[in-house]
Amino acid sequence: MIWLVGVIVWNYGVPQATPLEDVLVAIALSFLSMGLKKYLKI
Repeated sequence: MIWLVGVIVWNYGVPQATPLEDVLVAIALSFLSMGLKKYLKI
């Protein structure tokens, strides 16, 4: 859920981003989401 919200915010916040940037940010958000899940024990 955190990842999905992050991707939506990124796409609306930075509409001029290239497809490569979209993919890189989605990957980074995925790692961030996994880290938060481990840290928060969700």
